[in-house]
Amino acid sequence: MQTNLVQQFANTKEGQEAESILRACVHCGFCTATCPTYQELNDERDGPRGRIYLMKMFLEGAEVTEKTREHLDRCLTCRSCETTCPSGVQYGRLVDISRGLIDQELPRKPKDKWLRWALARVIPNSQLFGLLLRMGQIFRPVLPEKLRTKVPPRKQASPWPAASHSRIVLALAGCVQPSATPNTNAAAARVLDRLGITMVEAPEAGCCGAVNYHLSEHEKGLERMRQNIDAWWPAIDAGAEAIIMTASGCGAMVQDYGHLLKDDPVYAAKAQKVSELCIDLGAFLLKQDLEKLKLQGNPGKVAFHCPCTLQHAMKQSGVVEQVLTRAGINLAATRDKHLCCGSAGTYSVTQPEMSQKLLGNKLKALTIDNPDRIVTANIGCQMHLETKSPVPVQHWIELLDRT
Repeated sequence: MQTNLVQQFANTKEGQEAESILRACVHCGFCTATCPTYQELNDERDGPRGRIYLMKMFLEGAEVTEKTREHLDRCLTCRSCETTCPSGVQYGRLVDISRGLIDQELPRKPKDKWLRWALARVIPNSQLFGLLLRMGQIFRPVLPEKLRTKVPPRKQASPWPAASHSRIVLALAGCVQPSATPNTNAAAARVLDRLGITMVEAPEAGCCGAVNYHLSEHEKGLERMRQNIDAWWPAIDAGAEAIIMTASGCGAMVQDYGHLLKDDPVYAAKAQKVSELCIDLGAFLLKQDLEKLKLQGNPGKVAFHCPCTLQHAMKQSGVVEQVLTRAGINLAATRDKHLCCGSAGTYSVTQPEMSQKLLGNKLKALTIDNPDRIVTANIGCQMHLETKSPVPVQHWIELLDRT
């Protein structure tokens, strides 16, 4: 694709990166076939190819309007288009760059600005989020049904293993997972303990930076990344062999630390090392002796939902399914595995109508084989699916955890 960026953007590193991505696009349109919003709306501007043209026009100096932003905001950034694209267009990076620049050029309306500000302050703050969630759980019985479904029941964590092993891996507690699904990392630690591996969390590590970064607060997102690197570095220096990701949404961001901080003179090398150590839990387990994880009980028929961040961003499609199958779990048939469930970080809050349509579609696709439960690999998907699922929803590692 030919480009002619205006001087305002052409002389910046973000503008140059955006131009390089634009030039990789050959207008083929393969991406529209796998775009969830295009499938729902049949509008070229609500598919990757159309959005690329909108971003190109903006970067080349065309007037940006609220209509332009509406189409870009409706993008889930699921990155299914990247998996389909034969030219390797890094669409997710292009959207992040363009949204940030557009927000600088065209300030958002007060209501929209306040909502995004609140999301960026509450979700990454694990203590504040946990407090608000606990209040919601206490008053859940008297909440209106529409709101009650959004508040997950309180969950308990199994005890972390007491043993210590020579093999050490790091884990990220994250911002939502400790209070909403506290058993996820506990279950992972117990499973790894059976393999002779100790999993530890760095208390100073917090939000991966995704919430702020994807809401166009790029500097705040980078600041959170630096804080996590500082928190992990002593353990990395001491020989930790991996940074295990139990939430693929966080994994997708952490694996990009090296790229996003490549121009930081202090953190570039450390960020690259962190990205190299970052690995999804399923991919890590696939390299271990899975005979030790053979299931004793029978969880019934299990439908696995592969999050977009796992299959399209981390490129780990089919990996968790291999682990579960080798552990003796009976996987139910599903369809449309490439399509998003509608959670997409804060998307379920900022774009509720489209999010609910996609949720309905996904639950139908996951339950065609009448599963006894649904499992997934990302906290956001888990909480979103749980709001309307006819069967229990949990993290897949809990199936392999047994006392």
